[in-house]
Amino acid sequence: MTTFSASAGIPAVIRTVTAEEIAAYRGAVRAELPVTKDELASPVHAFVLAHTVAERTVAALTADEPGPVSVVHLSQDIRGHRLVRAGERVTVRLEVLGARREARGTRVALRSRLTGDGAEGTNGVAGAGEPEPFAELITSALLVGATALEPFGDIAAGAAAPAPAGAGEPATVVHEPTVEWIRRYAHASGDENPIHLDEEAARAAGFDSVIAHGMSVVALAVEEITDRYADGDAARVLGIGGRFSAPVAPGEPLRFDLQPDAAGRVVRFTCRTPAGPAVKSGWVELAPASVQAPAPTPVQAQAPAQAPAPAQEISNTNRDGVGDDD
Repeated sequence: MTTFSASAGIPAVIRTVTAEEIAAYRGAVRAELPVTKDELASPVHAFVLAHTVAERTVAALTADEPGPVSVVHLSQDIRGHRLVRAGERVTVRLEVLGARREARGTRVALRSRLTGDGAEGTNGVAGAGEPEPFAELITSALLVGATALEPFGDIAAGAAAPAPAGAGEPATVVHEPTVEWIRRYAHASGDENPIHLDEEAARAAGFDSVIAHGMSVVALAVEEITDRYADGDAARVLGIGGRFSAPVAPGEPLRFDLQPDAAGRVVRFTCRTPAGPAVKSGWVELAPASVQAPAPTPVQAQAPAQAPAPAQEISNTNRDGVGDDD
């Protein structure tokens, strides 16, 4: 059996984020939407930055497995103080919150925290005290075929989604992902798993064709919500969440059902293909217009961890993904 703990030393990763990659990622997501009037990052870009550390962590968790292991992305929660900025050095730190044995393998919960240049200290003053993260992510994944990891910790999904205040006017929009859209997203995100790019690899994995990345669907939903309910201002997005339930193939209509609350602060969403829901229990929390974004909802407290492992700096060219996120 493999033992692991939330306080185990997982090296942090430091890298500089360029304006080019920010533009490439948001442009890939918005390929069929109007061009943005600003150069802000996608609110989902924090997930892209955490990808490399998550992949390495999953590899460490499954290093002693006797057979092959595949990763199924179950749910994602992103809370943020602000968007990542072009030109800043971002530090990504990750801890494994827990693992639980299930029929098909082992479910794990990961928490990633991103800090950057000009991070506020613990007393709210820039540069004073320990830096606080500008984004925090809770990722739930199933390691299919993993049987050697000893269960530990807590796999709770973190803080509850924000409660809507009444109901506003719903909206529905339909997109049709193409092979080119999926390919462009793969290159921009750094997740070039063959099931998204190669028909034979996708069929070998049990799919009829290549499939879209789960987070590409979420990112597109966030852009639609930003355009419709936040006046196109991505900086107003405070939090994002959703559960993945089925793959999305190219050439199929993908319907986004959007339900804002009466205050315009919380928008619930579901993404459906003709076969059924692909993303369930989706939500986006928005800050009011012209109001500074408040701190994100605290994530459920965990046991104190040991001192973090030394950071490792990687170049922008080493942006491999965490594998299959569907």
